[in-house]
Amino acid sequence: MKHGCHICLVSAQPVPNLTPLIDQRLGARRALLLVTPDMEERAAWLRSVLRPRGVSTENWAVRDPWDFAHIQTRVLELLEHEQEAVMAGDMALNATGGTKLMSIAAYEACRAYGIPIYYVHPLADRLVWLQPEDRPDHPLAERLGIEEFLQAHGAEVEGEPRRNVPNRADLELGAQLVDRISYWGAALGRLNWLAGQAKPPGYLVTGIGGDEALEELIDLFATHGCLQRQGANGIRFEGEEGRFFANGGWFEVYVFDRVRRLRRQDPHIRDVAYGVRVLRRQRDRRIPNELDVVVLRDNRLHIIECKTRRFQGTGEDSPGAEALYRLDALRDLMGGLQARAMLVSFRDLAGHDRTRAADLQILVCAGEQVSRIDEYLCRLLGMDVTGL
Repeated sequence: MKHGCHICLVSAQPVPNLTPLIDQRLGARRALLLVTPDMEERAAWLRSVLRPRGVSTENWAVRDPWDFAHIQTRVLELLEHEQEAVMAGDMALNATGGTKLMSIAAYEACRAYGIPIYYVHPLADRLVWLQPEDRPDHPLAERLGIEEFLQAHGAEVEGEPRRNVPNRADLELGAQLVDRISYWGAALGRLNWLAGQAKPPGYLVTGIGGDEALEELIDLFATHGCLQRQGANGIRFEGEEGRFFANGGWFEVYVFDRVRRLRRQDPHIRDVAYGVRVLRRQRDRRIPNELDVVVLRDNRLHIIECKTRRFQGTGEDSPGAEALYRLDALRDLMGGLQARAMLVSFRDLAGHDRTRAADLQILVCAGEQVSRIDEYLCRLLGMDVTGL
């Protein structure tokens, strides 16, 4: 049954408010947002996603999210103000968000008016009807894209995320490197360092030195076209694109393609992209970040960080610790409580970094495990691995 007007309780988790409003079976045209002072910015983020979809929003201020009598009064005032929608049976309450007191107060007020009430299951992505009790539950439509999801969490996507099918040569190079992962590990670390030294305009590095594996690796990337030899001991990267690709960009492409292939057998994977550049506003600053691979499945964000460098050191400020803490922070900021994260590392991780990742609930696929990356991606995404 469709309801044009929905009452929503704004909280730090925007997805349970968004998904019913964009599900065409519910027919939402308006959203009345119960907003506390500390949630006004998040209400604006919701509005920025809903407006282009034709759903208008109106804030209904709640002074104190812990004052039960005040909240109930405000909801009753809202219902009196919206008598036409109430009498027409065109209103519904989403009791999912807000504080528990907000949810209970709104539930009791709407129940007394006979207004339909629903709750969004946080894990199953289903809409559960609380009133009337005989109305069947149903799964919510998978219609949020990565840009909208991030926008609802206060992140602005810069440019167009890459979703194109990688060219065959890129994928063949990645497969070659993964097939002999232990052989190429140290040489890739050296190539990463060389790429880090290459600067515009020439992107030239000299005095490369190196063992047989590094020489083979340089020839492999030269054949691919992202660098070329300069004399006996120099290499020149083909601009920023070539430098980036040799410096680990190839690994992002490889991991993205593995997810893209899994998407063919799993309709719950709504969107997947790589090289997603985002800006988050923090006070008066806009902080840039780049997400290597991003997957949206069952309206849950999955962030995959792809690294080809070697993580050295054991302290809290070591490269391994910094990478994991950064991934942990991005997961929470960009995806909320239900988001998941994984670090895919071409080089193996030391025990202390694996322990740190486990403490942060970050899945790790590193070293020889990368040859079984599909299995690890299925674990991350909550997919069945038996068909692999």
